[in-house]
Amino acid sequence: MTDVATPVEELPAPIHRVLNRELSWLDFNDRVLQLAAEPGIPLLERAKFCAIVSTNLDEFFQVRVAALHDQVAAGLDERRWDGRTPLETLVDVTTKVAPLLERQEDIFLDDLVPALAAEGIEIVSWDRLGEDDRKSMRQFYEERIFPVLTPLAVDPGHPFPYISNLALSLAAHVADPVTAERRFVRLKVPDVFPRLIPLGDGRFVPAEEVVGAHLHTLFTGMVVEEWAVFRVTRNADLTLEEDEADDLLEAVELELRKRRFNKAIRLEVEEAIGDELLELLIRELQIDPRNVSRHRAMIDLSCLWQLHGIDRPELKDRAWPPVTPGRLHLAEGTDRPIFSVMRDRAVLMHHPYESFSSSVEVFLEQAADDPRVQSIKMTLYRAGGDSPVIKSLIRAAERGKQVAVLVELKARFDEANNVQWAKHLERAGVHVVYGMLGLKTHSKVILVVRDDGDQLRRYCHIGTGNYNSKTARLYEDLGFLTCDNEIGADATQLFNHLTGFSRSEDYRGLLVAPRDLKRQLIALIEREASYGAEGRITLKCNSIADFAIVDALYAASEAGVRIDGVVRGICTMRAGVPGLSENVRVRSILGRYLEHSRIYRFGHGDEDDGPMYLIGSADLMPRNLDRRVEVLVPIDHPKHREWLDQVLEFDLADDIVRWELQPDDTWLRCGPLDVFEPDAQERMYRWAVERQHQSRR
Repeated sequence: MTDVATPVEELPAPIHRVLNRELSWLDFNDRVLQLAAEPGIPLLERAKFCAIVSTNLDEFFQVRVAALHDQVAAGLDERRWDGRTPLETLVDVTTKVAPLLERQEDIFLDDLVPALAAEGIEIVSWDRLGEDDRKSMRQFYEERIFPVLTPLAVDPGHPFPYISNLALSLAAHVADPVTAERRFVRLKVPDVFPRLIPLGDGRFVPAEEVVGAHLHTLFTGMVVEEWAVFRVTRNADLTLEEDEADDLLEAVELELRKRRFNKAIRLEVEEAIGDELLELLIRELQIDPRNVSRHRAMIDLSCLWQLHGIDRPELKDRAWPPVTPGRLHLAEGTDRPIFSVMRDRAVLMHHPYESFSSSVEVFLEQAADDPRVQSIKMTLYRAGGDSPVIKSLIRAAERGKQVAVLVELKARFDEANNVQWAKHLERAGVHVVYGMLGLKTHSKVILVVRDDGDQLRRYCHIGTGNYNSKTARLYEDLGFLTCDNEIGADATQLFNHLTGFSRSEDYRGLLVAPRDLKRQLIALIEREASYGAEGRITLKCNSIADFAIVDALYAASEAGVRIDGVVRGICTMRAGVPGLSENVRVRSILGRYLEHSRIYRFGHGDEDDGPMYLIGSADLMPRNLDRRVEVLVPIDHPKHREWLDQVLEFDLADDIVRWELQPDDTWLRCGPLDVFEPDAQERMYRWAVERQHQSRR
């Protein structure tokens, strides 16, 4: 490799002020992998984290690594703020992924497999099966697998077949014993049956091994000389020319069809694959040999999610049943409408400690059924599968209410699902719009207009997480229900801007990207810097990667402001570096829930020099601040601020299990090593339950 990054001392001053975004993401995935080896985490949860690492890497290669390949192919060689060109980043990513995969396989083969076997859960190879088990699997193969297999041979009349993205496949050489003629054959392992086929006693056989053991049934009179498992990853990003599209829905559907044929950027093969098979795959897929990974374990360990579904509660996290927020619980018991509760005072909700279904879903259900409600507007980014939210919107439209939904068709990996929801909503009479040209709408906002008799009143929900019933049980998020006049007026203005044709005006209370949010956040940071050592900034978010924001935080740190970051994923801001970020501390909290809420607290951000609290959808990344519609809402009520303070207090405690970013840019796991406690999430759950029970007494 002749392209070598310029030494740090030779670079312009700003360049090494930040870390590389892609490498920081790999550091995050390494932290997730560490959870798979944590002795204090239940066994099936550890298997789940091993599966999550595989899913995360799939998305990383499909989008981020694919984008780097595109940049290199386009000849882009400018150094970024971290000092690397796209090519150098690609090389460093490749170098860093290899040991990550090696550690994942070590954890799976050396830790998880023996531990699972000790609990009566085994993934068994075909070679280890007895005759009775083989007979059972032969019957399963004949009845469930053989009818859906399609072998594709390569010869002068049959070109090399298309290999779909992330499809598990077998490559084989098949020979005619009479003529000695040989053919390459590709066989896709269908996903219409489980990847891990159960034997019925806690043992499972990988589907690819069952198929491989019966390849001879597909090639009558031929000899299967060799076979191996492989998988291809393709560029999965959409390329939309929005300004040239007459119909964005049709354009997205077209790009989804075209995406299936995007360039291959990764090839995974089993370790025992023969050289001839591998060389053929590399040649036909036109893939660089450096983008091939060999695997000792099963390819695609995301199948371990299947084991997590086994009914073995003693091997999983103890359930934490969510509670209904106290005031909503009391209203529920007296059939008092949620709108009446909101008129008394706004409601702050913390999911999944507090139930999404008995708060946000009930808000929409009552809005759909209430004859006084005249209109419902909302943004929809990821709705999920069988969605109660969608059902309420459809029911409202069928009852004659004005319902408008902004469906973000470009929500990555949910594009096809959102296209179907958009069509479904339109058929029900919902007004569906697809966002703004060149921007993704990532904000989480609902606006309900109700005739309260004395006046029309606007009821709003603003949140940090998607309106998705499934992820609401797994993601830690905040939601805010209010009928504040200023917030309602801002939400009305926002929807008029999103669905109509107008210039946006100044917002009264909401902070909205991309119009003002970055400028407002930088102003808040600079204001805090003016207080020197008395200044305090706390940022809880998924990612920090915007250079202007990071630069402002460095300046505040230099002024003496103490800055605490609770960052789950990417963080390009360096921490504790003398002369740069001495007053910056960054930690990452991982656990049973995915930390997804955004809380921004500025010690002197209010007009009266008091603290300012903001929650909402925006992370501190260029895409959120410059290329998305995002919304943050101020939180003013003392009780709500007390709740947010408690969240941050638990997350910033010195005794909990956490990962801290070091001045040398590595992440250090802190806290007890033999147990996964104290756990900030468990403390939060216990506190939230006790708090709500107290409010009901």
